[in-house]
Amino acid sequence: MSENKNEKLKNITEKEDVLLNVKNLQVSFDTYGGEVKAVRGVNFKLDKGETLAVVGESGCGKSVTAQSIMQLIPMPPGRIKSGEVWLDGRDLLKYSDKEMEKVRGKEISMIFQDPMTSLNPTMKVGKQIMEALIKHQNMSKSEAKDKAVEMLKLVGLPNPERRAEQYAHEYSGGMRQRAMIAIALSCNPKLLIADEPTTALDVTIQAQIMDLMADLQKKLDTAIILITHDLGVVADVAKKIAVMYAGVIIEYGTYKDIFYNPKHPYTWGLLLSVPRLDVKKDLRLVPIEGTPPDLIAPPKGCPFAARCENAMKICKEKMPEEIKVNGSEEGEHFARCWLYHDLAPKVDNPVTKRRAKLNE
Repeated sequence: MSENKNEKLKNITEKEDVLLNVKNLQVSFDTYGGEVKAVRGVNFKLDKGETLAVVGESGCGKSVTAQSIMQLIPMPPGRIKSGEVWLDGRDLLKYSDKEMEKVRGKEISMIFQDPMTSLNPTMKVGKQIMEALIKHQNMSKSEAKDKAVEMLKLVGLPNPERRAEQYAHEYSGGMRQRAMIAIALSCNPKLLIADEPTTALDVTIQAQIMDLMADLQKKLDTAIILITHDLGVVADVAKKIAVMYAGVIIEYGTYKDIFYNPKHPYTWGLLLSVPRLDVKKDLRLVPIEGTPPDLIAPPKGCPFAARCENAMKICKEKMPEEIKVNGSEEGEHFARCWLYHDLAPKVDNPVTKRRAKLNE
């Protein structure tokens, strides 16, 4: 049987509710200093109507992964070296630019990181929503205008008729982000990628935007990939969480797995550095010492080894495989860590220890 037939058979036998399947995605950027290996073999699946949070510190490859799914990275200097991105049984990485134009906005939409600069300052907001509707839904201008007003109302903007006739500079930061969500959801896409959607907003507006996205997801049954560096933001939103570090997913599981039974030392560090407002005890935040590795010359072993208190000799010499660890009954829980090898010494989980101390 040919390779193409094998791939088709493989995807037919996939679980029916899998919407997105990313396999061994590798992305590099060619610079004067050398090849930056930004994404180094990322794998994950996303079911229809589900939310996956991708978390990690700046520069770990979160946004590059998302932009590669939509083929939005500049090429050159960017290069998708290898991998597959299956959306409803189609490998998007084999699509031409023209074919991807039909996918972007219609089947996959994206909310970009900074709402203050993502909207076109020379066009009325309503007209920016209308553009996608006319292109992908074949609506007339009058139909698209009515739908634009409806979308602004759906995302909670007051006086949507008047707001549709205004420009971006007449909106506040929170209103601009709501307008971006309206544009992204106007064609009812199967997948919404939200890249740090609350970064430039104050804490109160952050909570409102996250609540809005969760509410709209229930109404429209849209799958969401939420990219963030803040684990506190995703606690009540994501069903599954992928923790990225140095271009690699180093832990993957349900929100219960990651928050209540984390396995990777890097995930421990992220959780120990999250401020807690629900406890009265003096609780010091524990920083992760050191800096991420240089991805022009990434380490051959575990990328976190240089910053890990529990690093062993093998950690610096060989990259650990994905190891299935004890997780919740709701899904699979994987970690890339040598601590879960049969011969590794047992190490106490500092997150569990702190939780026990707080409950004393």
